[in-house]
Amino acid sequence: MKLQQRLAVAAALGVLLAPAAFAGQAPAPRKLISPVRGEATVEYTKPNTKVVGANVVTVITVKNTSSAPIAGFKLEESWIDKAGTLSGGDTYRHPRPFMPGEVITVTLTTPKNTRMASNSYNFTHANGTVKPKNVPKIEPTT
Repeated sequence: MKLQQRLAVAAALGVLLAPAAFAGQAPAPRKLISPVRGEATVEYTKPNTKVVGANVVTVITVKNTSSAPIAGFKLEESWIDKAGTLSGGDTYRHPRPFMPGEVITVTLTTPKNTRMASNSYNFTHANGTVKPKNVPKIEPTT
């Protein structure tokens, strides 16, 4: 047999025998957890708001204290002026389910407007409302 034929036979045997090598290993089971329906609970730290260049940047640490994941977690910041008119804001949406005990850092960036007087936050999720609780410090889950 020529070298090329030997390599072809070896490659073919490798393809045929490879599944047998992994036959004893079961794939890791995927555990699906139903998300929170109705009211979810989160803890958050005092927002840290600073002017950075031409933007107002707010950083908040949030922890899911619900017993199930939060699907479509969203945090909206709204800025109003002294007359009560909306003058800016930003929205953060978590890209995947927010798991129980998970801690995330949310950064909201709004273009600075001289009329900005005060801000407010709205926590929501895809399947209901969110009950936020302001805490001085968030402890990681062990």
